[in-house]
Amino acid sequence: MLNKARVFQFLIVIALMINLIIGYHVHSAVFKRSGEDKGYKAIRQFARVLRLIRTNYVDDTKIEYDELIYGALQGMLSSLDRFSSFIEPDEYKMMMEETEGEFGGIGVVISIKDNVLTVVAPMEDTPGMRAGIMANDKIVRVNDKETTNLTLEQAVDLVKGRPGTMVDITVFRPSTRETKTFSIQRGIIELNTIKDARFIEPGIGYIRITQFNEKTVSTLKDSLNGLNKDKINGLIIDLRNNPGGLLSSAIHVSSLFIPRKQLIVFMEGRQESQKQEFHSSSEEKFLDFPIVILINEGSASGAEIVAGCLQDYGRALLVGAKSFGKGSVQSIIELNDGSAVRITTANYYTPGKRVIHENGVEPDFVVDISEEDSHKLSLQRAGAAGDVVDETEEIEDLQLMRSLEVLKDLIIATRGKKKDYARIVTSVKEVRDKKVKEH
Repeated sequence: MLNKARVFQFLIVIALMINLIIGYHVHSAVFKRSGEDKGYKAIRQFARVLRLIRTNYVDDTKIEYDELIYGALQGMLSSLDRFSSFIEPDEYKMMMEETEGEFGGIGVVISIKDNVLTVVAPMEDTPGMRAGIMANDKIVRVNDKETTNLTLEQAVDLVKGRPGTMVDITVFRPSTRETKTFSIQRGIIELNTIKDARFIEPGIGYIRITQFNEKTVSTLKDSLNGLNKDKINGLIIDLRNNPGGLLSSAIHVSSLFIPRKQLIVFMEGRQESQKQEFHSSSEEKFLDFPIVILINEGSASGAEIVAGCLQDYGRALLVGAKSFGKGSVQSIIELNDGSAVRITTANYYTPGKRVIHENGVEPDFVVDISEEDSHKLSLQRAGAAGDVVDETEEIEDLQLMRSLEVLKDLIIATRGKKKDYARIVTSVKEVRDKKVKEH
């Protein structure tokens, strides 16, 4: 009986060994096909260098494992792009706590453009705008800290601070080749995102959206109904210097102007789970008047989603300058030690499959103006909306004037026809085709 048991155990051991050998060969083949064997060699190399540093580096106060590993992770992620970064446990905890509180800032939206920390747009009636910071300024220093090797999150953390405290922002302005330093007092940034909802001429509505937040959609619908949508023959939506905001808000704004179940934007990464489509809902619609959208280099992210969507469907014509080009998706993934990684996982695409990121959205009718004039016009628009701003010499808004001309052409093209979505889209495309032939 004992011999039988030993034979049985021996057979089990042999079977396990055969399985292990087969498994090893299978996995080796998989690793070779997928490049995993190279990965393991690189990890061994990393461990070897880590041991060399721990054994030989002159300063033993700098060779703690956490410090070395965190530095390596930060370097690895920042080498991918300036949006990706490693967030240490204390920094991540502080970041999560900050999302629940009230914080001071200067009211400028910053991003990475051409690998440089760049102002997307200063927000209206904020310390940054009043100080004179402009869209496309390159931030080279915050206080005494150079920004060259900072991640976007680290730069934002330097700019933020307790309301009432001062921060020095040094910028390089490409248009004038000047470097300027602004000493700015931080304040609480509160935004009413819908401004200037009015008729600028009989039947021609004008609405400016400065950012996309939770209240934007409901306020926009109230504004359109307040103008009495039956009296609107055409609408100008001003998205200049709109840096974006909530994706969901931009999607809902787009949804107001196109039929239900239409694709608004989609994002796509390497993994199937990172692919996602967003469609228009069945909420209240405003489909029976043509639209012109104003954009410029300060229009980014959510503003580009709205403009690109309505342009792709022929729902609106775009006037102004090419937009900023911020259309990548960052995901924050928490790790088991309380740290986290922020990594770019996908890009946004318009319904026509155009890539927004680093490309921007091109207007149908280009009207370029200088950065200085753009800043003066921003101050003028803020003053027209009743915000307290510095006085500025009044100049003509050439982009708005051109958008008014284009919209009038659209209104004429739809005159005498039944006003519905399909006919308006046809008229928009006819005006666009006419413009192409003229040029």
